Amino acid sequence: MIGPFNFKKINNKLLITNDLGNYEYLTKDEFYQFVNKKLDSSSDLYCRLKEKMFLFDDSIEYYVKAVSPHLRSSKSYLYAATSLHIFVVSNYCNSNCIYCQAQSNQLNSCKMMTKEIAKKSVDFALHSPQKELNFEFQGGEPLSNFEIIKYIVEYTNSVNKEKTIQYSLVSNLSLLTDEMIEFFKKYNVSISTSLDGHELLHNYNRPLSNYPNTYKLLGKTIAKLKENNIPYGAIQTTTKKSLKYPQEIINEYREKGLNNIFIRPLTPLGYALDKWDKIGYTVDEFKTFYKQCLNYILEINKKGIFFKEGHASIFLSKILGGVGINYMELRSPCGASIGQLAYYYDGNIYTCDEGRMLKEMGDESFKIGNVFKGTYDTMAESKLTKTICKYSILEGLPQCSECAYLPYCGTCPVVNYALEKDIVSHSMHNYRCQIYKGMLDIIFELLQNEKNIDIFRGWI
Repeated sequence: MIGPFNFKKINNKLLITNDLGNYEYLTKDEFYQFVNKKLDSSSDLYCRLKEKMFLFDDSIEYYVKAVSPHLRSSKSYLYAATSLHIFVVSNYCNSNCIYCQAQSNQLNSCKMMTKEIAKKSVDFALHSPQKELNFEFQGGEPLSNFEIIKYIVEYTNSVNKEKTIQYSLVSNLSLLTDEMIEFFKKYNVSISTSLDGHELLHNYNRPLSNYPNTYKLLGKTIAKLKENNIPYGAIQTTTKKSLKYPQEIINEYREKGLNNIFIRPLTPLGYALDKWDKIGYTVDEFKTFYKQCLNYILEINKKGIFFKEGHASIFLSKILGGVGINYMELRSPCGASIGQLAYYYDGNIYTCDEGRMLKEMGDESFKIGNVFKGTYDTMAESKLTKTICKYSILEGLPQCSECAYLPYCGTCPVVNYALEKDIVSHSMHNYRCQIYKGMLDIIFELLQNEKNIDIFRGWI
């Protein structure tokens, strides 16, 4: 008997995948024999397909029983409650990034989270049944309201009795002081910043409103973090100008002491959409860039130097490991509400970081409550939470259910809504979908080379 599977052509072979994330490459003749149940049951291919549960010799009941624990394991994140809690402590930012989602860079119009709202937000977050939580500080530029970051951490530690909490900060680091460094060391706050590439590119993408050279300032602050043994990472955002510099961008990360890079495509929203002709690109242009990056990173690894790409690592954890990293955008259902919540500076709560970014564009469709009016239970039971869960289950979406990349992918209802005014995409050429398909095409092409598989396993 043949189990459920999807397929697509990769180079000169047919890639088949199943709901467990298992995959196999078949020639055209092998595929014909497989679908017509003509494979020799003593062949190596038959045994591999049976081991990966594409085939089974027993009853349907036996097959379901055998598959169930593997499927539960691959969807293990569904047994967890909301773990990521994002505190947007300010809407003020001193950067003028060319792809920003619309933040304020005017001090006289900036809004800051108050202690009263911060306290209520922490109390709300601590009601999540999840035992391990991540409290993440964002903005704007969150260091513009460092006193509230301090208050949240200290208040949380004073009232928390049973949860393990990790603190993290997303910042351009331009406002970093020695006092902040000592605080982050004391409370083990990890830091994520943005590094878009070498000096020319970074300064072009992420200029500061009050400093002539963003790149040089970032280099100084990263050096301080290294001196003080504060864990830090960086994310990269790809603009049209980035496409010329795949190797230079990766070399920049290595020179900054980082052993990984997260190559992030632009989403055509907000300011990025308004400036798309200047900073955007086609799916094919991004695919070419991403392929150049991965090939260069593989060459680095072949020299015995460990370095990995973040998006590929997330995909590969499912492809080669069977269980995915709990990355909110690449899971089914997505992590909105049930995986993350965003507490805005004014006390309003949004389903996710993307939901509050949509609010920055003037649309509150993904506002799920307020820290003064609701509880974690009312949020979890809300119609909005249930709707987002229902319509981000890929297995139930017409355009996703028959895709070979179904086990590895995810959809974002917020982005779908922003682009198409519907939380379910109705476009076969949805930009985000085509980007993810393109990335997976490249990864599965590279997986056809056995030498690459050994390197990729090291990344997960």
